[in-house]
Amino acid sequence: MTMPSMGAPLVRTGRRAIVGFLALLAACIAICVPATARADTADINAAARSVVRVVIVQRDSAGYDVIGHGTGFAVTPTLIVTNAHVLAPLLEDERLQLGVVPAQGKSGYFARIVRVASDVDLALIELTEDATLPVATLYSGAVGDGSDVFAVGYPANVDQAIGLGLGALTSPQAPVKSRGQVSGGRTASQYDTILHTAPIGVGNSGGPLLDPCGRVVGVNSFGTISDNGSDSEFYFAVSMREIAPFLREAGVNARFNAQPCRSMGEYDAQQDARAMREASAMQARQAAAAARLRDEAERAGRRAELEALDQRETMMALAGALLAVMVLAVIGTVVLYDRDRREAALACGVFAGVALLGALVAWFSRPGIAEIERRGEAAQEAALDQPADRAPVSPDMQKGRFTCRLVPERSRVTVSDASDISLGWDAEGCVNGRTQYGLSNGEWSRVLVPNSEQTVSVNRYDPEKRIFTTDRFLVDLSVMNAAREARGQYQTPACGGGEDAARELGENQDAIRAMLPDMPNERLTYICEPAADAVLGEGEDVTD
Repeated sequence: MTMPSMGAPLVRTGRRAIVGFLALLAACIAICVPATARADTADINAAARSVVRVVIVQRDSAGYDVIGHGTGFAVTPTLIVTNAHVLAPLLEDERLQLGVVPAQGKSGYFARIVRVASDVDLALIELTEDATLPVATLYSGAVGDGSDVFAVGYPANVDQAIGLGLGALTSPQAPVKSRGQVSGGRTASQYDTILHTAPIGVGNSGGPLLDPCGRVVGVNSFGTISDNGSDSEFYFAVSMREIAPFLREAGVNARFNAQPCRSMGEYDAQQDARAMREASAMQARQAAAAARLRDEAERAGRRAELEALDQRETMMALAGALLAVMVLAVIGTVVLYDRDRREAALACGVFAGVALLGALVAWFSRPGIAEIERRGEAAQEAALDQPADRAPVSPDMQKGRFTCRLVPERSRVTVSDASDISLGWDAEGCVNGRTQYGLSNGEWSRVLVPNSEQTVSVNRYDPEKRIFTTDRFLVDLSVMNAAREARGQYQTPACGGGEDAARELGENQDAIRAMLPDMPNERLTYICEPAADAVLGEGEDVTD
């Protein structure tokens, strides 16, 4: 079922509707204040996708009358949190109906009340039509004094200022964002709240109070009033100490995150500093390795020179010994010849000649000074020509099963689960035996464009360094629809299709990547180590 009046010219705004609307405005606790600051960061814009306008309508013969509205945000694709006081008219008049108008799309949807907790001013409603919403992430950590916060919602004074009538409130519109700080140290007596200065107005009730990473830290509920009845600049949001048990008691499995909040600018600065440190450390290691190599080369050169010098001395000693033998043989030859022993004298003379020849060979084959120096230089050059300390990982070592663990200092995590990943990889870019990765510019990647959530993920894997990275882009509906259309233009190849198929997939994915913002909302970096006992498919799924 759709809400035919939402965005259609069937809404009638008679005197009765106006009076009822003004009565509801007067009953609302939230105070009307002009927005003094606007948040336009990627994270706040991404979080705003889950924010909806909650409208209360009454149907008669002429169509639907809008008699009041507030704000809410999705905690599952179909469940929305808002303030209990926003739904008060519904609890008193059965003729009224509840509607939800998303920030993006073509129409609104009917909804029903699931749970109301007036004691903490919280309520849970559910879409009754076939539709889904982007889901907000809730921050479960402590919110410190002075922290920046952002209020997102639909203040009525903004609608009035731009001339929107009640009928226009049923058409999808972007919510208004304002910025302030946590004023801390004070809470309402009825339930736990966060005191802050992010301006809200009538209509903001039930909307989220966000941290700079776009995570919900509270539900905006009401503001202060000065003695003369005018608006003031302090506001209260129901804190997570009330929201978490409220959702738990309702059986809602909401998305929580407690990671420290870092901006992408801080992340980039830290990454640049890390890269500089790593480069400096690499230079130091290379300089130390070069110094060690030079020392080893000098020692090798000295050893070669000593060996050559030892050889020179050995050959000179051998030449001297053979020369002495020759002299003795000559004397023996003379003596034998005088005794008329001619044959013995001849043999002795031949021996003397051989000894002389050996002495000459030994003398002239000894290394000279220049040769000793040459051998030392050659030994140094050979030592300096040794391979680098760490050889590249071979393709055979790149294949196998790996357990990939998140490296927090190299990641920016705001909304995702950071569980370990089990990864199976082969040389042709097949993951877990079923999903082919594309190859583009020397990089293996897979672009995931789901139909069930408004997020595009780009998974990348470097098999040589064993680094797995996931970039998550929390895009608006127009970009998501364009990415889905581009994804529908090609078929992903099965594993084993070869390099040409992987490169074609890479080119097709590049068309989707060109649609995405320059920077992701999240970047998860994992280091992968061989895991012989890993079971493929365990941990986070890195496939379609």
